[in-house]
Amino acid sequence: MPAPYDVILVGAGLANGLIALRLRQLQPQLKCLLLESHAHPAGNHTWSFHHSDLSTEQLRWLQPLITARWPGYQVRFPTLRRNLYGDYCSIASGDFAQHLYAAMGDDLWTDAAVEQVKPTQVTLADGRQLDAQVVIDGRGLQATPHLQLGYQVFLGQEWQLAQPHGLQQPILMDATVDQQAGYRFVYTLPLSADRLLIEDTHYVNHPTLAENTARQHIADYAQQQGWTLSTLLREEHGILPITLDGNIDPFWQQLRGQPCSGLRAGLFHATTGYSLPSAVALAELVATRLPTDASTLSQHIEHFARQQWREQRFFRLLNRMLFLAGKPQQRWRVMQRFYRLNAGLISRFYAGQLRLSDKARILCGKPPVPLCEALRALMNTVEPGKKK
Repeated sequence: MPAPYDVILVGAGLANGLIALRLRQLQPQLKCLLLESHAHPAGNHTWSFHHSDLSTEQLRWLQPLITARWPGYQVRFPTLRRNLYGDYCSIASGDFAQHLYAAMGDDLWTDAAVEQVKPTQVTLADGRQLDAQVVIDGRGLQATPHLQLGYQVFLGQEWQLAQPHGLQQPILMDATVDQQAGYRFVYTLPLSADRLLIEDTHYVNHPTLAENTARQHIADYAQQQGWTLSTLLREEHGILPITLDGNIDPFWQQLRGQPCSGLRAGLFHATTGYSLPSAVALAELVATRLPTDASTLSQHIEHFARQQWREQRFFRLLNRMLFLAGKPQQRWRVMQRFYRLNAGLISRFYAGQLRLSDKARILCGKPPVPLCEALRALMNTVEPGKKK
């Protein structure tokens, strides 16, 4: 008897949501079910990306999902303030959820807690078993001893202001704030003339954030900028993995042939934590490989993820310099030095498409951290086959 579904997507976050939408566009005849354990799909997030991160075709089908777009952005450091140009875009999870509802209809199940996931079967918490030719697990990064991680932790608040804020573009990093226990900056998106998303962000060694302290940081920062906070519209928080090193072979062995997506497949920019460009590329891969069996699809996804792992080796090296060299409160010096570089290089960095000459330019010159510690961080690697 054939399985009732061609594909079941477990977790209605960014990665699986994009897969579902792309399948509806390219293969609407496939029977696709999207499961979400919470009351609403897409969670409570803001996903951002640079226009240059994606191809023309990818931008074409992603365009309807974009909530806001700006022609550039600004960064601020103790001895540097710089405007960079090129479209910067954001997708609000509330808008993304509406697209999922419209596209999936009755094939989107919310409040559907999952007990067990297998390559061709899902067991719900209420005991029901659902069969599919392929099950894709997109429930986020699972704990693993095979990745050495730092973390980007943040709390963001979307505020209605009493008066216009005057910003014409996002401030991606304002690192002029007190650095505290690690690299800290404030990230600000001007969503309308009098509405802002303000995030207190930290690059730290442990995945924890004092939320009440972060809220006070946001209030203090708004006051310093001359913004009068009026109504809190929503609050979001997140923990993004920043990869320092790892052993990719046992990482995939622990998945045991289970097709995965998003963070669960290790698909994110090693330094920024941004996952949307990888999620878009994976959605296209899955939508063009189905229908197929779970083992074959898992191999396709693993091949794609391993390729990205190889391509991001240099980013992991830079992360070790950021996290392991020098004092945590001095990490801003590494980022300030980076943002003095050529704008094209910075764009290629975000897109994960650095040239050999770009890598040489990033590393040349005196490092902004003690030389011995920089060299020790660069050499701090995990060899394949060895445990951490």
